[in-house]
Amino acid sequence: MQHVGEWWTLLLLHDAFDGYTRFDQFQQSLGISTSMLTARLKTLVADGLLERRLYQAHPPRHEYVLTERGRSLRPVIVALAAWGNQHLPPGQRSMILVDAASGEEVEPVVVDARTGRSLHDSAAFTFTAGPAAGPAMRARYTALGRTAREEPPAG
Repeated sequence: MQHVGEWWTLLLLHDAFDGYTRFDQFQQSLGISTSMLTARLKTLVADGLLERRLYQAHPPRHEYVLTERGRSLRPVIVALAAWGNQHLPPGQRSMILVDAASGEEVEPVVVDARTGRSLHDSAAFTFTAGPAAGPAMRARYTALGRTAREEPPAG
């Protein structure tokens, strides 16, 4: 969440997924102040979500291109947009996700990659402490009776 928790970050990433790469494109699209845009772009580059590339030498001009790490956030952005649209009448949706070939609206779902089961069923899936969890997180999930099945060591 530290990488995408700010509203401007989500909007910048959305614009990047739409193909925007240049400072002036982001600024015009979002109506964001120069100082705020500069700060957010620097953070996105530092976090490894965007890469800053020189596209013009004289005067020096840079573009901001999604990295693999940044591109991997696309399903998150799609899921957030779908969630928002689900709570609006069709006529009030400012954007919809469509199949690029047919133009037909699609309804994204989040599924488990191994089984194909929808994660929408909150009773079937739950959180538990992961390998890097601290004592408080482990105690929380132990108290709730939630533990992960131990995976055999790889190799």
